[in-house]
Formats: sequence, structure tokens, C-alpha cells
Amino acid sequence: MEFSFDTTQQELLNAVEQFGRDQLVPMWSQEADDENRFLTDAWQAMAEFGLMALPFPEEYGGAGVSALTVCAAGEGLGRAGVDAGTVLSYGASTILCGVPIWKMGTEEQRQRYLPKMCSGEWIGGFCLTEPGSGSDAASMKTKAVRDGDEWVLSGSKTWITNGNIGHHFIVTAVTDPEAKPRATGISTFIVDADAPGFRVGRKLDKLGCRTSPTTEIFFDDCRIPADAILGPENYGFVMVAKLILGWERTCLLAPALGSLHRATETACKYALERHQFGRPIASFGAMEEKIAQMRLSYEVAWGLLYRVADLLDRDEPCLVEAAVAKTYISEAAVRVAEDVVQIHGGYGFSKEYLVERGYRDAKLGTIGGGTSEIQRGIIARAIGGF
Repeated sequence: MEFSFDTTQQELLNAVEQFGRDQLVPMWSQEADDENRFLTDAWQAMAEFGLMALPFPEEYGGAGVSALTVCAAGEGLGRAGVDAGTVLSYGASTILCGVPIWKMGTEEQRQRYLPKMCSGEWIGGFCLTEPGSGSDAASMKTKAVRDGDEWVLSGSKTWITNGNIGHHFIVTAVTDPEAKPRATGISTFIVDADAPGFRVGRKLDKLGCRTSPTTEIFFDDCRIPADAILGPENYGFVMVAKLILGWERTCLLAPALGSLHRATETACKYALERHQFGRPIASFGAMEEKIAQMRLSYEVAWGLLYRVADLLDRDEPCLVEAAVAKTYISEAAVRVAEDVVQIHGGYGFSKEYLVERGYRDAKLGTIGGGTSEIQRGIIARAIGGF
């Protein structure tokens, strides 16, 4: 790829950053963070700006832009300092739920769901993780049994982003318990939140990303129409996993890339303002080293992220490249956020400067969507052939 944006992409990044600073950032409050409160006004503003519509074809109300361009918008949100909870809810709906419907759904499914997702009227979610299966997703227990013109789902999911605000969810369930390998006996469904037997459980209290609601979901003999299946029976999970791998590890990571850029700005500003021993702390070697490493982290992360996005747009395999990008960027975000707290000293440990929020929010990246340990396994197997 060309290691530069075209004019449209650069203008979009700048516009989203300005929009985020001017409109979205002021909507966040410490009270909302403390209360795990979803920022409805921010969601509506993002929809009006057109963020939810970016990846989808124009015939469904979308903008039809490339994955790389979606990432540029995501980076703009991160640069602006938009709270990670709002960004997470956006990604879970648009990327984890919307993209599978667009890429794998029937025309009827696309026409039903995508226009209202593009407008922001409907919020989506993705139900994969269960209490007993996280990294080993294929060991899930939730099952779906065909009963005439319906499917009946039984089981539960947990750590579901948008669980109590979603209109519909992509849900994975075992449809052939005898399949070997097990992943080839798991299907994917679109389940509306008003389906009989669909039940939202408790709201989970998290370390970070607190304005994004996360809940348990229960399927108590939940009945859905036969045509609610997404993709082929028994292979929906495999197809969705391959499909969203690149999208998740670019578009959902892009705000973290932007946060590296913002963290550097924040650290530099404070280091120049804060004086100790008669001079700015920026003049001390230890501070210079930290700030230089922040810039290095951003530059490396930039290349990794947009390389994967470019491969995705070319429809080329990107499994290993996506694993490398996710591991590096998510861990760099934690490391840089910690350094920003350290540079701020005692003020960084308080809520006054908000840098502690960045530290809390960053940690999810190393866990959600496949832990760093899982990513390293993918990378090692590709290198060693184990």
C-alpha cells in the first residue's frame, strides 16, 4: 500500500477528530463513567455524522467506503479523546454485528437490518463468549435445535457489549454436537431482542470502557424463525470468525491507534507545563525517553494497522498480520497509557486529569476479541508450523 492517506481519507480523519473534540468529548462525564451509563446523545450524534453508515453499500443507506477509510475515522475518534466505551459500542454494533449481516446475510436480512443500523436507529451486538468458553470459543454450550419453521435456542452468553440496549444480536450456537472438528457444527443466527425466550441478565461492572453496557444474555428456549440463520447451517461460526477477524482487528483497533497519538500530545503538554527542580520535567532524560517511545509506538502501530486494512480491502489473507497488529497495538496502548499516568505523577493517579481513565480503558484491548496469548499462539504456529 501507499504509506499515506488519499485526500478523502485524510479529510475524514481530520473531520472526525474535530467532531469528536467538539461534540462527543463534552458529552462524557465522570458521573456517567461511575454509573456505567450509555451516552445516548453521543450515539445519536455519531449516527447523524454518518459514522454508523461508513462500511455499508449505498443501497442500504451506507457510505460504501473501504475498511482502510473506516479505520481512518476510528483513528480520528481516538485522537479526539472520545471515551472508549462509546467507541466500543459503536464497533460492536457496526463491525461485529453489521458487517456479518452485510457480507453473509440474505438480501431480505440486509434490507431488514442494515438501513436502520446505518441510521443509528437500531443497535446491534455479537454473542459469542459464554461463562465456560472464552478463548476456546468452539467449546460453547449454547445450542440451537430446529423445530418446524423455527429454531429453538437454549443457553447463555456473557460479556455481551450492548446487551441491554441492542435491538438484535449475532448469536453462535451448536447445531451439530457430533461434528468434528467442533467448529464445523456451530451455526450463526440473527436474534432480535424481543424474541420469545430472549432475556437480558445482569449488567456487568467493568474496569474500563464503562459507558459501554455489558451484560449477560440468556436464551430460555428462545424461538426464532427458520430464516433467521445467518450463513450456511453448521458453518456460520467458521465463516463469521474468518470474516470479522480482519475487520475486528483493524476497525476496532483504530481508536486505540488514535489514543497513542493523543497520549503523546497529552504527555508532552504536561511535561512542558510541570516544573520540578527549577525546570520543566520534559527536560529530564527519563521523560524524553518515555515520550520518544510513545512516538515510536504510534509509528509502528500505524504501519501494522493499515497494512492489515489494506490486505482486507484487497481480499487477501491477513490472519497472522492481524494477530501481529492486535498484539502490538493493544499492548502498546496499555504501556503508553501507563507512562502517561507515570509522567503525571500523583495527578495521574487521580481522576482530575482523566489519564487514569485512559489507563483503565486500554486494558480491554489485550483481552477482548482474542487475548494477547491467543494471538501469540497464532503467530508462533505460522512461524514454526506447530
